This record gives sequence, C-alpha cells and structure tokens, in this order.
Amino acid sequence: MIKPIQNALKIPELRKRIIFTIMLLVVYRLGAHITLPGIDDAALEDFFNQLMERTGNVLALINIFSGGAFGQMTIFALGIQPYITAAIIMQMLPMIIPALEKLSKEPDGRKKITQYTRYGTVLLSIIQGITISILLRNPGALFGDSTGNIVDPNATIWWHALVVITLTAGTAFVMWLGEQITERGIGQGISIIITVGIMAAFPSGVVTVIRSLVQDTGFGLINLTGLLALIVIAVAGTIFIHLSVRKIPIQYGRQIRGGKVFGGRSMHLPLRVNAAGMIPIIFAVYLMTFPSFIIGIMPQDWTWVIGLTNLMDPTNPSLLYLAIYALLIIGFTYFYTAVQINPVQMAEDLQKNGGFIPGLRPGKQTADYINTTLTRITLPGALFLAGIAVIPIAITSWLGVGGMVEGASVLIVVGVVLDTVSQIESYLTMRHYDGFLKDRRLKGRRGR
Repeated sequence: MIKPIQNALKIPELRKRIIFTIMLLVVYRLGAHITLPGIDDAALEDFFNQLMERTGNVLALINIFSGGAFGQMTIFALGIQPYITAAIIMQMLPMIIPALEKLSKEPDGRKKITQYTRYGTVLLSIIQGITISILLRNPGALFGDSTGNIVDPNATIWWHALVVITLTAGTAFVMWLGEQITERGIGQGISIIITVGIMAAFPSGVVTVIRSLVQDTGFGLINLTGLLALIVIAVAGTIFIHLSVRKIPIQYGRQIRGGKVFGGRSMHLPLRVNAAGMIPIIFAVYLMTFPSFIIGIMPQDWTWVIGLTNLMDPTNPSLLYLAIYALLIIGFTYFYTAVQINPVQMAEDLQKNGGFIPGLRPGKQTADYINTTLTRITLPGALFLAGIAVIPIAITSWLGVGGMVEGASVLIVVGVVLDTVSQIESYLTMRHYDGFLKDRRLKGRRGR
C-alpha cells in the first residue's frame, strides 16, 4: 500500500490534484465549525436533543451527512442536501417535460440542466433557510416552553435575512467546492464531501454503537463480534459488486493506409454491474428521511400521526419501510445508470471508429444489444445494492443499535473510496506504475 502512494506522489499532475482536493476539504471542515450569528449553544443543544427524540435517526442522518454542521447550526448547516434534492428533481423532470428531454439530448444540454440544478439548489436553500430561521427564533412552536431562547426573541427581520443569506451562501459554496474537486481534484466532488462529513462523525458513532451494544442492551462481546462480521460482509459485498464488470467483445476491422495496416485488433467493452455506484443509496436515504422528518415534527397526540410515526420509524423499521427503501434503491440504480450510459451513443462511437460486436450489425442492432445487456446486469447489481443496504438496517435494528445511519454510511464511504482509488489507479496505469489494484497481465507485458 505504501508503494502505490509513493508512486501517486511522483506524478506531478496527480500530486497537484491530490493536494488541491485536500486543501478544499480542509476549507470545508473549517466552515463546518463557524456558527451562525446570535446562537445560544446551550439552548441549541437542548432543542436539537428534543428534536432528535421526535425524529429518531432521521435528524442524526442529516447531521452526519453535513459533517455535524447541522447540529451546531454553522454556515454549512444545510450541507449539500439542497443540491442533491435539486439534482434528483432535475433528473426526473426530463421524463415528464418533453422540452427538457429534448434539451438533455442537445450537445450543450447537460450544461444547461446543470445550471438549472444550481438555480434549484439556491431556491431550496432559501426555503430551508427561512424555515430554520423561524424555528430557531420560535422553538416553542414545536415543544411549547420546554426549551430556552436559542436566539434573542427580539431579533428583527434583518437577523432572519442574514441567516437565510448565510445558509444559502454556505450551500452554494459547498456546491462550488464539490464541482472544483470534480474538475481539478480527484474523485466525484459531491460524493467526497459527503464521505468526509460521514468520516468526521465515525469516531463518536463507533463509541455510541459500542456503548449501546455492550452497556445498554447487555448483549456483550458475542453480538459485538456479530456486528463487526456484518460490517465486514457488507464492505466485501460492496467491493465485489463495485468491481464486477461484463465484458462485451469488440472487433475492429482492418484498414490499409499508405501501405500500413491499422486496426484488426480485438478488445472488450466493459459494462459495470453497478454503474450508478453509491448514488442510488444517497438518493434513497434522503428521500426516506424527508417524510420521517415531517411526521416527527407534527403533533404527536394525533392518532394517525402516531401510526405513521411507528410505520416510518427508521430505528424500528417495518416491512413496508424496508420494502420502500429497497424499491427506491433499485429504481434509482436503473434511473442513474440510464442517465450515465447511453447505448445509442456508444453504438455510434463504435461505428465511427470502425468497431463492431461480432455477429451484430453496427447501429441500432448494436445499441439494442448493449441496452439489453445493461438492463440484465443492472438487475443483480441493484438487488445486491438494495440487499446490503436493507439487511444491515434490519439486523442492527434488532440488536438495538440503530440501522440506516451506520449501514448507509459505511456503504457510501466504501463506494466513494473505491471510485476515488479507481481514478488514481488510471493515472498510475497510464504511466506504468504499480497501483493499488495490481494488474498481473500488465506486469507480464513489461517483463516481456
């Protein structure tokens, strides 16, 4: 492991990208500790604890994904959540609005949709900022007089405006950091920012789980060992499905130019079993937290609210809850794979470069074959992804140590780390260095 890291630092471009990424992540973590103006920390902690009791792991998940910024009400309290929500909406709208579907197929269409996603992020941040500022000034609207004043009750409209502007600017800045990491750093910026937020909460999360498992439940070392084994299985399964590919044979025809023969080689078109990565789990988790959060802040003395609370409680999930969560992951896996991979475009590129799949005509027949193959291999990938996300929730819930937070967090971190390592690996391979995932065939070629 030490040698690949040394090799990575030997490549100037890769070294600059790694340093650039680290610097931006440091800026993000510093901003996650700058509190909003006029906040009473003690009253905020009391309010946050009461809100946690009402919403369970939902609020804990939002707090973890923001790197703890939400619980401390810092300038990055909203984190990247508004951007993810806007991205989900903008990826679904082309299926409903024909004009957006047409726009997405144009050469610069994706750039315009990305710009619309940014506008949607700002709009959602403003709405959420207004809601948060009202709750901070009036915590009694949810819990009566059981909490102190988080801010000065005589705060003017200018304080509300300052909070909304600060939270919106914070989200926009985090979004910009993610885009800069994607373009000039290493890995997918938004996913890395989420991962850093999760990893920042890992130490306290591990202590909480161990205390809950050993002290509160009294299960002791046996169940702790079982939980660790479950985590190892989930991580191993994530790595297996993430690295699995279906190789479609590609043949390039021979061409004679200037007395030289070009082409005539055989290659493979690799289709990943899980081309969507961990994005479906991130989308599904956010969608599952929203209704649970809304139900949690509603009056709990209403009979139907109590029924919904029990039904949508992530700490004690019902079969319906787990089924909805699994279906969302499967649906988002197919959806995001369709967004990321265009079989028609792949078939056209093959035809332009003189490549073809043996036994198939170039063009539509090739595109249909790629689309059918992609649909088939995505199913086991989606089912496996849903399984390793849902099963830990059920088991850890049974053990009484929570579920969605720990399970989804571990899977997201593993997936993002694998994506980042794969990108570093590509730089090392191009320059004939041994990487993290050593290729024996490449080393064999060098020996010859």
